[in-house]
Amino acid sequence: MIGNLQCVVLDCPDPVSLARFYQALLGGEVDRPDRRWTLDSDWSTLHPETGPVLAFQRVRDHQPPGWPDPSRPQQFHLDLGVDDLDRAHTEVLRLGAALLDAGSAGRGWRVYADPAGHPFCLVREARPTA
Repeated sequence: MIGNLQCVVLDCPDPVSLARFYQALLGGEVDRPDRRWTLDSDWSTLHPETGPVLAFQRVRDHQPPGWPDPSRPQQFHLDLGVDDLDRAHTEVLRLGAALLDAGSAGRGWRVYADPAGHPFCLVREARPTA
C-alpha cells in the first residue's frame, strides 16, 4: 500500500454551493476544519457521516461533463495521503503513473496521471503538532 484515500475532489465553478448541494443529499459538515488542507474561496469540503470526504475545487471557465459524450468526460481526481512523498513518487512511477506537476520545493503535494490518464495527487500526510 502506498497511500490512504483522503478525499475525492470534484471540479466546479462554485465550491461552497456544490458542497452545500451534496450536504443536502448526504448530510455532514461543510468546511469543517481539517489539518490536511486549507479552506479558501477556491476550495470547499464536505465531511459526510459515512464515506470519504468530498472536496470541491474551483475551476475558472468550468465546462461540465457532457454525459455520455467522451469529448467532455467526467471530471474528478483522488487525493492520496502518503507519509513519504519521495518514496511514494518512486512507487507510483514504477506502477505506470506519469508525473504531471512536481511543484516547487517544499510543497506538500504532486500531481500524476494514472496509466489511463486520470489525474491524482500524492499529498504529504499532515503530522499532528505536539
